[in-house]
Amino acid sequence: MDALEIRQLVIEYSSGGYAVRPIDQLDLTVSSGELVLLLGASGCGKTTLLSSMASILTPTSGTIRVGDTEVTQLRGRALREYRRHGVGVVFQAFNLVPSLTTRENVEAPLRVAGEGRRRARARAEALLDELGLIDRASHRPGDLSGGQQQRVAFARALAFEPPLLLADEPTAHLDYVQVEVVLRTLRRLAEPGRAVVVATHDERLLPLADRVVQLSPRAATAAGPRQRLELGAGDVVFEQGERGELVYVVESGEVEIVRRRADGGEELVNVVGQGRWFGELAPLFGLQRSATARARTDGEVIAMSVQDFREHVRPEQLAEVLAEAQG
Repeated sequence: MDALEIRQLVIEYSSGGYAVRPIDQLDLTVSSGELVLLLGASGCGKTTLLSSMASILTPTSGTIRVGDTEVTQLRGRALREYRRHGVGVVFQAFNLVPSLTTRENVEAPLRVAGEGRRRARARAEALLDELGLIDRASHRPGDLSGGQQQRVAFARALAFEPPLLLADEPTAHLDYVQVEVVLRTLRRLAEPGRAVVVATHDERLLPLADRVVQLSPRAATAAGPRQRLELGAGDVVFEQGERGELVYVVESGEVEIVRRRADGGEELVNVVGQGRWFGELAPLFGLQRSATARARTDGEVIAMSVQDFREHVRPEQLAEVLAEAQG
């Protein structure tokens, strides 16, 4: 049975009054024993997606299933049980309690769940031994290196032996020596009976992964022939949130650039007339479309690759184009 199954997942939230949809119709299956990377730049939805898997955040639509549990339907006691036994989360900031020893930090969730002191201590020490930290059991977080604190956070997340382990930017702020130890730890933790999903922008993790899910669009570079598109009033050229590959110039008519608001309405950002460019930012910098482009009147636009765009725009024009760019 698959450890994790995500179907048609949509996550949308409000940012500055605008609707932002970093995750749109995502399908993902992760099997037991797999290490999967969610790779992408800041703001692409990595942490948001992890939070939905952990049931910290409720997605807009779609389903998340861990084993036989449909996470998006959990409420009350069932939700608490899932968060305790179904998933382990390692946060980027570690979130260790400074006044507790290493062993006590790992014991804490077990004790809160009602586990006896002796059994909680034995479980904590077994995990610390597995992660090479038993000699640091009596140390407090402030006396540990960043990599050691990271491994303590792993041990705590594994206290209840969850089938799914989530880690958010586990190599952030670590030097190369500490990173090496954390990398080996991550690979070892992905074993039969447990899947590991890691959100990261660190491409040093790529060789470790069984699979990489690219959440951040890549900047478009491929060349291709120009395309002439005939538009009727109301026709959509591209939608907000899409991954952009082409740049457009208006041959005739007008194109309106609109941005979706969180309240469900739209805001008119710009009207692009004959001879003007639009849609440059997304393909140039590997971003999602920040707005929707829609024909305001009947007309024609020319679609071209980024390479073609660069070849036909003089360097002194590019700064001006980017200053006014939409989508």
